[in-house]
Amino acid sequence: MSGKRKIFRIAAVFGAAFAISGLLILGAAKARTYLELEDEVHKLEEKQNRLVKENEKLINDISLLKSSSRIKQIAEEELGMRMAESDEIVRVQMRKSDK
Repeated sequence: MSGKRKIFRIAAVFGAAFAISGLLILGAAKARTYLELEDEVHKLEEKQNRLVKENEKLINDISLLKSSSRIKQIAEEELGMRMAESDEIVRVQMRKSDK
């Protein structure tokens, strides 16, 4: 075997070794990026679940706050209001003007 062929084979072996090492390093970097993204997605899903539960609680609170029984209780107890008797109700009728 000639000296040039021997040098070429040695260079090819070293080149392949460096290429394989480089690919392994690149693969490890991609795997790390994937794991970081997976962790971020998990955290965002947890936050979404927390926000959905909080939103459900707020919707429930709104329903309770606007219930007619609660409004009646506040009107009677805090504002001193009462239901009008039928003889206290005055009906007003508006007519269209001819202008």
